[in-house]
Amino acid sequence: MSNKETYMKVLFKSREPEAIAMHELAKARSEFVFRRLAWLISKATVSLSDINGPRGGVDKRCQVEVQLSRDNKVVATSIARDWRGAIDLALARAVRTLVRRRQQVKPTRRVRARGLAWELAPEPALQEAPAPRMRLITV
Repeated sequence: MSNKETYMKVLFKSREPEAIAMHELAKARSEFVFRRLAWLISKATVSLSDINGPRGGVDKRCQVEVQLSRDNKVVATSIARDWRGAIDLALARAVRTLVRRRQQVKPTRRVRARGLAWELAPEPALQEAPAPRMRLITV
């Protein structure tokens, strides 16, 4: 590990012999893609499966399950011709979903806090202005 410790655990699941060779790549790609959101994620599980078996075709399936908290998780699935494409597409979908959820949560807090501050502050236009002091100069 580097200076920045990662709190996220990456798990890999597959029964396919070819997919098992992708274990290190899947782990490295997951850590790279989730690097800025790692503080939010407790566990990420990457599952690879071959839908059609040896028949070929667009059948490499990758499912990424990201555990945020005990009750909150994001699942993204993709199907592609090769393992690398399936992994990258599923990770991209998972990140987009996580970022979208974070953006939906943020503005509501700001609006509420700002609304409360505006309600507590007196309206400046309605306050009475202090009378200007005048000096009479006599000569």
